[in-house]
Amino acid sequence: QVQLIESGGGLVQAGDSLRLSCAASGRTFSDYAMGWFRQAPEKEREFVADISWTGLSTYYADAVNGRFTISRDNAKKTAYLRMNSLKPEDTAVYYCAARTAKSIVGITSTSAYSSWGQGTQVTVSS
Repeated sequence: QVQLIESGGGLVQAGDSLRLSCAASGRTFSDYAMGWFRQAPEKEREFVADISWTGLSTYYADAVNGRFTISRDNAKKTAYLRMNSLKPEDTAVYYCAARTAKSIVGITSTSAYSSWGQGTQVTVSS
């Protein structure tokens, strides 16, 4: 399995931007598609975005489409989530995850992902 560590979270105001990073170690990073999920207090973990192993295919949840951008750098073994125009409802713990079905996107179920990071808190104040 691949080990994942997220970073880049913080406290921001509505309308601000943040970039989250997910650093991978262990197995070959390009063997995996990557996804971002988030979990707000007392809510289930929800899909945010995913990206194929090449980085050429991406898919977004409706709630973030047009505001968030997922990307990856296989040479650096890192995935990113650029978040623009942040809203208070974006407040959550954000997790990156890896799955071995690496060429397709739009995989929104948590059960499809075999490796998870510990999460990074994003808080958006109004």
